[in-house]
Amino acid sequence: MNSWIYLIIAGIFEMLWVLSLELSDGFSKVKYILLTIVFMIISIVLLSFSFETIPMGTAYACWTAIGAIGVIIIGMIFFNESTSFVRLGFIAMVIIGIVGLKLTTA
Repeated sequence: MNSWIYLIIAGIFEMLWVLSLELSDGFSKVKYILLTIVFMIISIVLLSFSFETIPMGTAYACWTAIGAIGVIIIGMIFFNESTSFVRLGFIAMVIIGIVGLKLTTA
């Protein structure tokens, strides 16, 4: 499988573990604690697979950005977090940075 596909899926699992961490209610709900651990492991394993052809720094930056942007969007949609124009502008800058990293990676 293509390393970028591994990386994107790893980023999705990063979003899932952060969401399950939020839903664990301060580590008081066992089901969500277990989901957090499982999603973390899957995310990190897939991230490591992406290192085959993507430089480590690029892969890590993209992985964290996918997770962060996804969690921010989930927070806006489901947890009533701010959707200010300035916040959306900074999200756009992160996306531009990730696209730049992708375009400049051999």
